[in-house]
Amino acid sequence: MKDGFIRVAAANTEIRVADPIFNAEKIMETIALAKEKDVKILVFPELSLSAYTCGDLFLQDELLISCEKALMKITEACLYSDMLIFVGLPVLLHGNLYNAAAVLQNGKLLALIPKTNIPHHAEYAEGRYFKEGEKKADFVSFMGEEVPFGTDIHFVCKNMPKLRIAAEIGFDLWAADSPSVSHAAKGANLIVCPSATAELTSRAEYRRMLAASHSAKNICAYVMAEAGEGESTTDFVYGGQHIIAENGTILKEAERFVNGMIISDVDLGRISADRKRMAKTQYSRDILEVEFSLNETEFALEREIEPMPFAPKNGGMDRLKEIFMIQMMGLKKRLSHTICKNIVIGISGGLDSTLALLVAVKAFDALGIDRKNIDAVTMPCFGTTDRTYTNACEMARRLGVSLTEIDIKEAVKLHFKEIGLEEGRRDVAYENSQARERTQVLMDFANKKGGMVLGTGDMSELALGWATYNGDHMSMYGVNANIPKTLVRHLVRYYAETCGDESLKEILFDVLDTPVSPELLPPEEGKIAQKTEDIVGPYELHDFFMYYILRFGFSPKKIFRMACHAFDGVYAPEIILKWQKTFTRRFFTQQFKRSCLPDGPKVGSAGLSPRGDLRMPSDASYRIWMDELENITL
Repeated sequence: MKDGFIRVAAANTEIRVADPIFNAEKIMETIALAKEKDVKILVFPELSLSAYTCGDLFLQDELLISCEKALMKITEACLYSDMLIFVGLPVLLHGNLYNAAAVLQNGKLLALIPKTNIPHHAEYAEGRYFKEGEKKADFVSFMGEEVPFGTDIHFVCKNMPKLRIAAEIGFDLWAADSPSVSHAAKGANLIVCPSATAELTSRAEYRRMLAASHSAKNICAYVMAEAGEGESTTDFVYGGQHIIAENGTILKEAERFVNGMIISDVDLGRISADRKRMAKTQYSRDILEVEFSLNETEFALEREIEPMPFAPKNGGMDRLKEIFMIQMMGLKKRLSHTICKNIVIGISGGLDSTLALLVAVKAFDALGIDRKNIDAVTMPCFGTTDRTYTNACEMARRLGVSLTEIDIKEAVKLHFKEIGLEEGRRDVAYENSQARERTQVLMDFANKKGGMVLGTGDMSELALGWATYNGDHMSMYGVNANIPKTLVRHLVRYYAETCGDESLKEILFDVLDTPVSPELLPPEEGKIAQKTEDIVGPYELHDFFMYYILRFGFSPKKIFRMACHAFDGVYAPEIILKWQKTFTRRFFTQQFKRSCLPDGPKVGSAGLSPRGDLRMPSDASYRIWMDELENITL
C-alpha cells in the first residue's frame, strides 16, 4: 500500500459441499498465504463457506448454524490482520435467508452485504431459498453483535482516502441494475464480487467482457472471485475464473478449472485521475460508511507495467491502421477545406518526416489528387549524411512524389555573416539557423506552389521542447503532433510491412535503423555525429514519463517507481532518475513552444494541444516536482 497502489486478491479453495468447518480451515490457510504476500483486500466466492451448490440443504438449520460457527472461527483467526476479507455464506435474519458476504478485518465482522438480484431461472433457482437483499443499510444482530446489513454500504479507508470499497454478489454483475453502477456513482472505486456462475460454452469470454466493461464504464477496479472445483457437479461444473480488472483492462485472470489465488496491485491513482476528468461522483446520505485502516507496507509491484504505453501490445496492426487513418483523415479534411491541392514537406531521411510523407501520400490518394502534387524537399546542409540523403531521395522516388533539392549551405553561411557568427562556432545559433532557414525555404516554396507546409515534428519532441522555435516547430498542419517517438517507429514499421513494395520496405527499414538526429553538426567520418538520445536521453523513457504525467498526473516519485519496474534490467534506477529530471525541467520550461502549436489531429488519450489537451502556463514553476525527484534515495 504505497503510491496509490493497493494489493488485491481473488481466491477459491478446496471445498466440500455442506461442510463449513472444513471449508473454513481451507479459507484460513489461504488467508495466511495472502498475508505473507502483503494482500490487503481478499475476496472469496459466493457462499464459499457452505458451497454454492447445497440446494435444499440451505433450508437445514444445522447447515446455517455450522456456517455461523465457521465464520466465527475465521474471524478469530484474522485478529491481528489488517486485511479486508470477503467471505460468502447463507445468513438467516428475521426469518429470511440471504445470500450474503461477510466482511472481516482484525478479528471483527464489519458488515454483511446481501445479494440484491436473485436469479429465479432453472440454472440456479436461488429464489427457492434466498430473499433479495435490501439496499438501505440497517443494523442487525448477528454472531452476538450489532452489524451493518444491506447493499448500500461503503468501506472507507481512513489512512488511504482514495480507497472506497463496495460489494455486489454473483448475478448482481449480470443484472441490468447492477448495484456497482450506483456504488461507483456515489464514490466507490473498488468493487468486489464474490460469485458462483457455472461453466458453459463461451461463458468465460462473456464473464471477461462483463468484468472489463464494468470496470471501464464505472471507472473502477473490479475483483471477482468465482466458485471452482469442489462444488457439486450434479448439473454443472464451476471453473474458478477469478478476474481482476481496472478501468477496462484485465490485470490478472485465473486459469480455469484449477483452484487457487490471483494477486494484482490496483492503481487507485489511475482510477482517481480518470474520474477527475471523466466523471463526477455524488455524495449520498443513503450510503452507510464503514471505516477501516490499513498498515502501509513496502512491496515490489505485482502487476505488468508496459514500458512503452503509447505503443500497441503485440504488434497491434489494427490499432496502427486506425492511428494512421486518423492522421490521414485529419490531413484530408484540411486539404479539402482549404481547397489545397499541393503540399510541401521537408524530408530528411529520418523517422518523423518519413511518417508525415507516408500520411500525405495516403491523403492524396483518398482525395484522388496526383501524388506529384506532393513536393518532397530535401535541403542538405552541414550535418547531412549520405545515408539519410539517399534514403530521403529514394523514398520520394518510390512513392511517386515530386522531389526537389535545395542546398542551403551558402544561404546559411551568408546568414552567419550577416549576424556576425564566427566561423567554427558550434552553438545553438549555428544549429537553429539551419532549422529556421529550412522552414523559411519550405514556407516560401509552398507560397510559390500555392500549397501548404506539412509539419513533421512529433509529440515527444514537443514535450521536451526539442524543436527550433519558429523553425521545425512551425507549419500549416502537423500530422505527427500527437504521435510520440515510440509510436512513430511502430507506424513506419506498419507501413513497411503492409505497403507491398519490397524496395520501399527496404528503405523504410533502413530509416528505422538510423539513429535519431537533427543532423545540424558536421558528420564524423561520414556518419551522424549528433545523436539526439545521447543529448536528451532515450525517447522510450521520455515517452513513459510523458504518458503518466499527461494522462494521469502522477507524482514524480510514483512515475519513477513505475519506470524502475517497467524498465527493470534495461536501465538502472540512477539512469532513469537522471533522465526523469531532464524531462521534468524541459517539460516545464518549454511550454511556450507548445502554446502556439499548429493544428493537428489527436490520436490517443494524451495530447499536448493548447486548445484542448494541455492548458498549461508557459511560466509555471517546476520546483515542487524537481524537489520530489531530488529527495528520491537510490
